[in-house]
Amino acid sequence: MKILHIVPSYKPAYIYGGPIESVSKLCEGLVAAGHEVDVFTTTANGEVELDVVPGQVMDVDGVKVTYFKRITKDPTHVSTALWKHLYANVKAYDIVHIQSWWNFLVIVAACICHLKKVKVVISPRGMLSGYIFNSGSSKSKKLIHSVTGKFALSRSTFHATAESEYEECRLVIDNWTGFIQPNIITLPEIPVVAPDNKVFTIIFMSRVHPKKGIEILFRAISGLGFDIVLKIAGSGEAEYISELKNLAADLNIADKIEWLGWLNREEKFEALMHADLFVLVSLNENFANVVIESLHMGTPVLVSEEVALSATVRQLDLGWVSSLEVEDVVIKLTEARANPEHRKTIRESGRKIIEQHFSANKLIENYANEYKKILETV
Repeated sequence: MKILHIVPSYKPAYIYGGPIESVSKLCEGLVAAGHEVDVFTTTANGEVELDVVPGQVMDVDGVKVTYFKRITKDPTHVSTALWKHLYANVKAYDIVHIQSWWNFLVIVAACICHLKKVKVVISPRGMLSGYIFNSGSSKSKKLIHSVTGKFALSRSTFHATAESEYEECRLVIDNWTGFIQPNIITLPEIPVVAPDNKVFTIIFMSRVHPKKGIEILFRAISGLGFDIVLKIAGSGEAEYISELKNLAADLNIADKIEWLGWLNREEKFEALMHADLFVLVSLNENFANVVIESLHMGTPVLVSEEVALSATVRQLDLGWVSSLEVEDVVIKLTEARANPEHRKTIRESGRKIIEQHFSANKLIENYANEYKKILETV
């Protein structure tokens, strides 16, 4: 198959977190499986641009990637150059896989593909959840959806990374068809070593953003009856981080928190392994690559029910699942600390379980089969 991926940002724009890794690994895996894969993306790298030559095809780990100059920054990523190139060349592809939603770049790109009568898959990456739909510029989103978005989505097949996201998508458009396949993640072969923390140590590793439930975690920590260390790994808006530090001071837990900032790949996995528990009590989370990464490093997890992988955590007994109620988070943190034997079992078996359920080779085959099914439909 000849496959085109359209995504607002691509590696090495790791500032955008998990999707950069999972999308690139999907593209690289499809190439390794014998498919021809191109990526159309922008020079986006947060507030700055990637150091690449716009409009020039580049070999990025075996994938042909073209970075187009954007004329607006986050979150719209408008690139007229990409749209013009897509319009002129999209008929050369069997199928187009569009990543993300709610930015003008991909919405217009989807409309161009439909105009040219090319099959389209859309991975909304959690952007169609009720939380996202009704937060931020909700009026603008609803207007876009009614004018253009619904048209573009309804003529596409959707891809969800978990059952919960699948159900969210089905609520957006009646009888919308789609498929479920997990994200593909490259995991290191670092030997798992048990931590030796004198104080129960938990880690939050993600973008520092209001939807991540950090305030809930802070309040839960303030209500614990034992000592604890919370390590926060990730970057975010300076103003929001300042608000969190003020909240920590108000709750008298500032001395329990270590702010690690953004960590590179090697530092990230080491930090996960040396914690007793990974915690993500997010208000809304599509998949969450870091849950898989933590379990691969042998560290059990505590996630909220709103994290898409919570069903997997519960089903495979890989940690604890809580509601968004502070009292419940307190209970689950207390249970996790009080059960060192269960944490040890997860540490010893987590990597093997993750390998069984999230094998990259098997997932690549599954994605290719889903593409073929779409191409066979009228």
